[in-house]
Amino acid sequence: MKVTMKSILILVGLIALPLFTIAQSNPENYLDDRAQAMVDVIRSNQSLYASDPEKFKSKINTIFEPMVDFRRVGASVMGKKYYMAASKDQRLRFISAFKKSLLDTYSSTLAQWGDQTIETHFSQKTIFVKTEDVNQSLVASNSIYPITYKVRNDGKGNWLIINIIVNGVNLGLTFRNQFQALALEHNENIDEIINNWITDADF
Repeated sequence: MKVTMKSILILVGLIALPLFTIAQSNPENYLDDRAQAMVDVIRSNQSLYASDPEKFKSKINTIFEPMVDFRRVGASVMGKKYYMAASKDQRLRFISAFKKSLLDTYSSTLAQWGDQTIETHFSQKTIFVKTEDVNQSLVASNSIYPITYKVRNDGKGNWLIINIIVNGVNLGLTFRNQFQALALEHNENIDEIINNWITDADF
């Protein structure tokens, strides 16, 4: 199978997400454990999207939602200017639209994922601060793609993903630029931006 940047981004956006929420003081161990578990889930459900796409989406949503700090990510994508200008309802609607678009993009490409492996690069750290970078590699048949997860401790022992950089592509910045382009296209009408939001991770 041809490995594209889109399929890599889709995969790494999910492999570190938990099958259930567990407090973990070491983000490297945590993401590595979830990465290997997620690889197993993807391999065992590759045919499900074709036979029952809604069930497949439900499985992915169960995994995806608990680990990502969507409020923080959504605010970052909107940028300070538009986040402060938006009403509470508009903020919530954008976060919902952002989350749904990501899930739809992920679920439509996960079934194409092959037999790549994930390797975590462990540091010698024993003490972790509020925000940490966790580095992994996606090892494909002919290439190795570096991945950096920026995670933030929520104060309850859970490490929540707030950004991902894949092979030098900063997803948070890419989505923020997309939001700003829509703002220009729709005369900064936040409702129209939300209505026209579609996540495109095809680089």
